[in-house]
Amino acid sequence: MTNSNLLIVKVTGNDQPGVTSALTSALSEYNIEILDISQSVAHEMLTLSMIIAVEDHDSSSLMKDMLFKTHEMGLKLRFEALTLEEYQNWAKNEHSQRFIITILGRKILASHIHEISNILAINNLNIHDLTRLSERIQLGQTKKLPKACIEVSVEGTLADLENIRKDFLALSQKFNVDVAIQIDNVYRKNRRLVAFDMDSTLIQTEVIDELGIKAGKGEQISKITEAAMRGEIDFNESLKRRVGLLKGLSEDVMEEIAQELPITEGAAHLVHTLKTFGYKVAVISGGFTYFGNYLKRKLGLDYVFANQLEIIDGKLTGKVLGEIINGERKATILKELATLEKIDLNQAIAVGDGANDLPMLETAGLGIAFQAKPIVRENAKASMSNLGLDGILYLMGFRDREIIHLTQDS
Repeated sequence: MTNSNLLIVKVTGNDQPGVTSALTSALSEYNIEILDISQSVAHEMLTLSMIIAVEDHDSSSLMKDMLFKTHEMGLKLRFEALTLEEYQNWAKNEHSQRFIITILGRKILASHIHEISNILAINNLNIHDLTRLSERIQLGQTKKLPKACIEVSVEGTLADLENIRKDFLALSQKFNVDVAIQIDNVYRKNRRLVAFDMDSTLIQTEVIDELGIKAGKGEQISKITEAAMRGEIDFNESLKRRVGLLKGLSEDVMEEIAQELPITEGAAHLVHTLKTFGYKVAVISGGFTYFGNYLKRKLGLDYVFANQLEIIDGKLTGKVLGEIINGERKATILKELATLEKIDLNQAIAVGDGANDLPMLETAGLGIAFQAKPIVRENAKASMSNLGLDGILYLMGFRDREIIHLTQDS
């Protein structure tokens, strides 16, 4: 390297076929080593950057040849000299911390990007790449439920990950957009298992409240449910008290409720996409197996873990059979599933809305608070409240254009 010059070559201009071929053809004449190369196209504008090592005696001739090539193609060319020390410092930064910021909402405004980028700058994080994951917006066409997502790749040394998560959560509540930060590591790109809470997550209701209405105990049960979800009452005790109020209810009522379960926006599309790409999908719920198994058949889930209601002579007895699936049990089941599927827990995603979901969300590599209670949003690794469940695909790095052929009503 002592007899070589290090140069950064930057080419910009209107994109056209053959640019890379023409430029590397000029470099080939001098047997140039390419130490790094990056090329991107946005809105038909090309940006190509290379770090090359050039022998001293070839520098002037190479620059002339490349200037001629780029001029022929209507492109702009710039050379910058790079010292060996500068190059070595740049190379060392390959191992600096990297994070992925995902911005999700019905629409994304300049003010959103401004506030988010300001938080990044305050935390000494530099934007490395910024790209849209959602499909292109067709102006003049009205979508009932539009979706927008921008993914931002950043790097730098982050002193406090939890602190920046809190900043993003506050911003999410201010702007009605969701902002999530994840460590950009191998696990983020290799999730294999997604586990959902059922009530108020995979479906937009609390089944026990619906059963309570049918039993004429709706208000009593609803109050206990809300207190339990806020973490004010022990889950086991709250479940026993609520189920006890259902004593004598006909089993036929359960079928009626199951047929009318309101599936959460995006749930069917999400599960269909996950299954198509080989993910395992589970329900781990403090709800009831009867309804979980109904959803298993309807959506094509792999596993259902929930509480079983005792039924004798076609009527509910007001008791739960077996071990109650509470928050701690949910986390244990997730661990058991990861072992069964032979994956690392970092490859698991858990999604829930209530306080009893927190142990499961904390256990998973990515725990997502979906349309959740404040205590859950504040403690989860990611929070999503402004899109349907299929917004989770963006958190996993999926682009709409990659799965457009899988789109179905959901």
